[in-house]
Amino acid sequence: MLMTVVAIYTLYILISIYTSVMQIGYINIAKRKEAVLLSESKFLIAGNYAVAKEKLSIVSSFVDYLLFIAWIGVGISWLENTIFLEDDAMKNISIVLGFLVIGSVISLPFSYYEKFVLDEEFGFNKSSIGLWIKDTLIAFVMTIIFGSAVIWGIYLIISNFELWWLWSFVFIFSVVILINMLYPAFRATFFDKLTPLKDEDLDHEIKSLMDKTGFVSSGVFVSDASKRDARLNAYFGGFGKAKRVVLFDTLIEKLTTKELLAVLGHELGHFAHGDIYKNIALVGTMLLAMFGIFGNLPESLYLEIGVSQSPYIIMILLLLFMPVLGFIMMPIMGIVSRHNEYEADRMGSELGGPSGSIELANALQKLVQENKSFPLSHPLYIFFHYTHPPVIERLKALGVDIGEIDKSALEGSCQANI
Repeated sequence: MLMTVVAIYTLYILISIYTSVMQIGYINIAKRKEAVLLSESKFLIAGNYAVAKEKLSIVSSFVDYLLFIAWIGVGISWLENTIFLEDDAMKNISIVLGFLVIGSVISLPFSYYEKFVLDEEFGFNKSSIGLWIKDTLIAFVMTIIFGSAVIWGIYLIISNFELWWLWSFVFIFSVVILINMLYPAFRATFFDKLTPLKDEDLDHEIKSLMDKTGFVSSGVFVSDASKRDARLNAYFGGFGKAKRVVLFDTLIEKLTTKELLAVLGHELGHFAHGDIYKNIALVGTMLLAMFGIFGNLPESLYLEIGVSQSPYIIMILLLLFMPVLGFIMMPIMGIVSRHNEYEADRMGSELGGPSGSIELANALQKLVQENKSFPLSHPLYIFFHYTHPPVIERLKALGVDIGEIDKSALEGSCQANI
């Protein structure tokens, strides 16, 4: 059984690395051909950025694999034999937190490199090392506090219910919903500073747009995201009356009012079609499958690893394999999500009036330019990783004439210069 488990994880890593290799090879060829949506110089820069990110992803995947082997081989049993506490609940919390903390510490160099080397090189990073350390410490403390509560909850369920996997799913799914509700307030409290939108005309336009779809919000806010990052973004967060519209200050700076309204119209399209609930349902399906699998693992697996069938061991195995099931589910979620994006684009165009399609198309092209997004990708990479349709396909659906796209890069995409 242990060999099967290792084989499944190995296959996951190999497929993940293979898709990255194909993407790198494809972009390395495509970035030297005729530019699409960007000037020649920016097209090349966007391609270099995409390749650099994939190279980092490959290294990260390789480290994840080594870490998995280490945990399965000796790490889990080492944690179990190292942490001794008389109180069983505290022992469970301490062991699982130890697993999480060690993983977080190992990931820190990757986080630092992405922020202060990669993003710095390509002009995205606006954060200081001091702010990054502050953010990291806040995230660490929150992991300890909230992680302890969640671990304790699952421990109680496993210890007291025969169908613990089903009740654990209900508990974790409830936590996921709660996080979605509290995320805007949490982010505003500990990370971004949110201030009410001061542009009264824009505020009025946004609220008129929301009224058309029945979207009830607690307000429109501006995030000072530019102190950390130069990318453009916006999000709707929360449920019920706690919903907020949050605009990054970078988005307001770069888009015209009509373009901004077109982007918000797209997001309102997601609300009108109930996409957030569909996404939560998909996440719930993945969680249910995972708890169902790990609630029925044979005892032989625990014996082969050399550990007891304790609640903390079950939780660690769940955490180890969550990326695998997420990767398996991603193509399904991607197909659904890409369909939803087209529908949201359509509604965003309609809400924008006669020029809605043009304004949304202009906004999408600006997002590509400002976020240095390479507009082309290998089909295999799209299948496994894309939650949004390729921007070129979205523009075509909006009536933009892109012209002929050179597809010859696919012929040599496996020749990656890594």
